[in-house]
Amino acid sequence: MNMLVGCPAETEWHENRVAVTPEVVARLRRSGLDVIVEAGAGRHASFPDEAYVAAGARVAERSEVFAEADVLAVIRRPDCARLRAGQIVIGLLQPYDAPEELAAVTALAFEGLPRTLSRAQSMDVLSSQANVAGYKSAVLAADTFGGFFPMMMTAAGTVRPAKVLVLGGGVAGLQAMGTARRLGALVTGYDVRTAARADIASTGAAVLDLGVTAEGEGGYARALTAAEQAAQRRALVDAIGSFDVVITTAQVPGHRPPELVPAEALAVMAPGSVVVDLGAGPFGGNVAGSVPDGQTVTENGVVVVGAGNLPAQVPRAASSAWARNVAALLEHLTRDGSVVVDPEDDITAGLLVRAKERVS
Repeated sequence: MNMLVGCPAETEWHENRVAVTPEVVARLRRSGLDVIVEAGAGRHASFPDEAYVAAGARVAERSEVFAEADVLAVIRRPDCARLRAGQIVIGLLQPYDAPEELAAVTALAFEGLPRTLSRAQSMDVLSSQANVAGYKSAVLAADTFGGFFPMMMTAAGTVRPAKVLVLGGGVAGLQAMGTARRLGALVTGYDVRTAARADIASTGAAVLDLGVTAEGEGGYARALTAAEQAAQRRALVDAIGSFDVVITTAQVPGHRPPELVPAEALAVMAPGSVVVDLGAGPFGGNVAGSVPDGQTVTENGVVVVGAGNLPAQVPRAASSAWARNVAALLEHLTRDGSVVVDPEDDITAGLLVRAKERVS
């Protein structure tokens, strides 16, 4: 009998994605796995139940999905009280937050994926969702900004293009830069890593040099020293006032993100300027005063948008990318129709939430 992969609906109010799509149902079945999907799980991402049935999945009630599935594919940590001992759970599971809730299952948290391994790239949900978030951030900024992004030649005169600054040269930042440029804006990018400057330039954006670098291991930025943080802060305050739109992209899953745009930087921006904070979340944000999933206006008229979960606002594309990441991981784990969790495998070892990590 084939192992059963289950996909429950996400229950958080702002979460519109689904972890398995009809396209991936067919792919998993070719790997020898059966699929059960909660009724309505794909509705908000425009994947109706009929599409899942046509692809070969069984659509059932939520209780059946949790009770019968050998493997649960989710976006966020599910109802842990429903989990069954021995189940495999795959998703962004926040492994250091109430870890005892995951003690009975084999938890594979995408937060731990070894992202520097080339063969793990097809499984990297953080990158695939960051790509979606970067795209949406530029579109959201353009929609919120009261002016045009491109230069406009009209009978009433010429309107200059918007000046956009993107802080962060990772996946989200580069996509934001590319999208903002395609919308016609004049784009500048900044990253503390010297190596990221070439990537920024490759999008056609100008590179902002603040005189502070923080090269770390594996292509990631190291933590700035207190002196470096102060220097960066002063330089950003001086630079930000000349931009119409600022997009910040520094997310740190499970931890407080760095504050990149302090209150004094907002104070020098012109009324009607827009700041989109992709780092906004329960631990704080990149922008002073940003509110997760909310919009605020400063006393001097700057619009600050807390946008830490933008992929959920592009649910069809984001779900399709996520589901392909899940399929790539399950194909890596599947042996003769069974999902095998081998802690000696380097990819699995990174994902696996081990007992020592479950100790509070």
